[in-house]
Amino acid sequence: MAATTTEWIEGARVRTLPNSVAPVIVGAGAAGAIDRFSWWASLLALVVALALQVGVNYANDYSDGIRGTDAARVGPLRLVGSGVATPASVRVAAVACFVVAGVAGLALVALTGHWWLLAVGAACIAGAWFYTGGSRPYGYSGWGEAAVFVFFGLVAVLGTLYVQAATVTWPGVAGAVALGAFSAAVLVANNLRDVPTDAETGKRTLAVRLGDRRTRTLYFGLVTVPFVVTLLAALANPWLLIALLAAVLLLPAVRIVARGRDGMALIPVLRDTAMAMLAWAVFAGAALGFS
Repeated sequence: MAATTTEWIEGARVRTLPNSVAPVIVGAGAAGAIDRFSWWASLLALVVALALQVGVNYANDYSDGIRGTDAARVGPLRLVGSGVATPASVRVAAVACFVVAGVAGLALVALTGHWWLLAVGAACIAGAWFYTGGSRPYGYSGWGEAAVFVFFGLVAVLGTLYVQAATVTWPGVAGAVALGAFSAAVLVANNLRDVPTDAETGKRTLAVRLGDRRTRTLYFGLVTVPFVVTLLAALANPWLLIALLAAVLLLPAVRIVARGRDGMALIPVLRDTAMAMLAWAVFAGAALGFS
């Protein structure tokens, strides 16, 4: 049985795409702040980020599916775990996304002349695959949040900035830390939802290791970081205070986590945290770019 187009789109986990769009927006804004914004470099960086995001989602679906850890998964459709697509077809989809990311990245490097970034791109693809792939996936050992902070925060924001400006700025670093914390919070919420099934299948995520209460505390800490960063960065650029408006979108998620909800009740937390991240990126990127 072949998966339908709708099922492939659902398997791509479109709701996670703010994790890849937001850092490009902030990186482009940071480049604009020093008059180095490039629309084509930003566009290529966005293609790289989106292709890597969808690729890691399919790779995660494939690896978890063949291990059986998605058999009792709570949440969105899993292509392999639900049996609507073969493992081989999902693996091909993941590889195809990584190829698209690689081609776009190669074009970006060739046009900017920053050839050393090829090593960064290779590390990103390796990080995407070995999150749940290989014999010892680091996502099964509690390192997923750290990897997300690095790749979807530091690398994505500062990489977007660097290919345009050939430098790294303090506003860029601040944005990278904020986006890394937001992305890690999305993963924490996801893993909090999956604690019971992950514990049963031997998937020792950070949430499983910390337990329910401390994982919720970690979530609160992570979503606080971007707003602390905003207040500090606003000392140099007061326009950044507009990014505090993103807290409005985050409040429903915070309430759900604070009330101890679990299982399917946590799914809106992923959506609201991701949308708050995207809103923060749009506000902060605009404040940087037009300052």
